[in-house]
Amino acid sequence: MPLSPLPITGRRIRFALVGCGRIADKHFEALEKHAERAELVAVCDTDPAALARAVGRTRARGFGTLEELLAQSDAEVIVLATPSGIHAAQTIQAAEAGRHVVTEKPMATRWHDGERMVAACDKAGVQLFVVKQNRMNATIQLLKRAIEKKRFGRIYMVSVNVFWSRPQAYYDSASWRGTWEFDGGAFMNQASHYVDLLDWLIGPVESVHAFTATLARRIEVEDTGVASIRWRSGALGSVSVTMLTHQKNFEGSITILGETGSVRIGGVAVNEIQAWDFADSDPDDAKVRDASYQTTSVYGFGHPAYYDNVIRALRGEARAETDGREGLRSLELLIGMYLSARDGKTVGLPLEL
Repeated sequence: MPLSPLPITGRRIRFALVGCGRIADKHFEALEKHAERAELVAVCDTDPAALARAVGRTRARGFGTLEELLAQSDAEVIVLATPSGIHAAQTIQAAEAGRHVVTEKPMATRWHDGERMVAACDKAGVQLFVVKQNRMNATIQLLKRAIEKKRFGRIYMVSVNVFWSRPQAYYDSASWRGTWEFDGGAFMNQASHYVDLLDWLIGPVESVHAFTATLARRIEVEDTGVASIRWRSGALGSVSVTMLTHQKNFEGSITILGETGSVRIGGVAVNEIQAWDFADSDPDDAKVRDASYQTTSVYGFGHPAYYDNVIRALRGEARAETDGREGLRSLELLIGMYLSARDGKTVGLPLEL
């Protein structure tokens, strides 16, 4: 079906979600919050049970394959919540059918696949969005503003920790989990949003040196990893990630130490501002206590705000905050980490592949 020209105004934008697994409910809830401007018209999954649950949950039309959905649905935006390794093929397929694409993180598991996704959407004249909902968390938004206002002065050091728990049963629940081709490891999958913060908050990375290990899980990829980072600004930092924390998710944090400020945002998923100390004062300081929130979910509550930007971009009211090119920035750093761990050497960015 032909694509509606941009901007899409005067009616609700039609969305379809492909992949009705672990993260799908976050997308359903977000779209429901924007029911005046968006509607979910189709869902798709190759697993009949998952598809039936999604149809029952949303009352949207169900399809067993993406091909059927594209041929028979009038959805204008295809949301991909499928295994990361097939995002590229599905994005290209949707773009060639004239549909806009929203893809969950990571946008791809291979650098060239990410480049192919951007090129296909450019060629088709459609928009590509990459889900980065953690950027929308109130805690992270406050931190972003502090950096933009240069409240840290020169940033010296950055530390990111992702200490979560993924038991063997998690990986055994689907054949694609824990594979190089379809999933990626602790850096690529679980810590993807945290790696994104390194570039989005601090700036371009000059080089990275990483180590990865598979210490306890029966999977192809790493369950644990560490990386040392040098930014072009001269700042130094580290990322420590493991999926082997005892019994439950323990910490998802970022600490920034600068010339005139120190901040630590922790909790299970950067949901608590635990330290906020600057040489100067600012009206945002009064917002610190209210920005923290309680959660047991590592996904946070940023999906509704993320979808608001997607909808406004398609309506011609805003620019896309996380388009395909923005998605490539964190993918490049992730690939740099894996190349470093594989080859046992420091990898410079941008990549020369």
